[in-house]
Amino acid sequence: MGEAKDIEPDRSGKEREVEIGEEQGVFMISVAAELADMHPQTLRIYEAKGLITPKRSPRNTRLYSRSDVELLKRIQRLTSEQGLNLAGVGTVLEMESRFDEMRLELERMRERARELERRLVDELDRVRRELGAEIVPYGRYEPNLPKPPTEARPVRVRVRRPDEGKGDQDAA
Repeated sequence: MGEAKDIEPDRSGKEREVEIGEEQGVFMISVAAELADMHPQTLRIYEAKGLITPKRSPRNTRLYSRSDVELLKRIQRLTSEQGLNLAGVGTVLEMESRFDEMRLELERMRERARELERRLVDELDRVRRELGAEIVPYGRYEPNLPKPPTEARPVRVRVRRPDEGKGDQDAA
């Protein structure tokens, strides 16, 4: 969404443009409730359940941001259209948050892998120039090599079933 721009008068009475950030708490509970098309008490319930955390003014008044209002609308859709209860909504929101964190972590790891690969290529080039010869990969670069054995090895245990062996006696 980006920044919202609003026109308001300054101290001298002249109008000036003000940018309101997505996360900036600017709406009191009655305005946020109206924007989200719900009752103010519903916002208090959502806050009590931990689904939303509005900012607070110096006098402890709840101040909702534009992203808070969008979250309120999302909660309403999940409950009314998808039939989730508030516990389910909390679970969905938590899973989405964790998913976003994991996606960011994966991107950081991919960037780190790209950086390490660039450094490896640079180091190989440096060693090639220094040695004046080609470097040939050896062994472990092949992906289908068997893995080295681990400390834990599978153990086979023979299990006799009650009817096992009866057939052998009949045949004898």
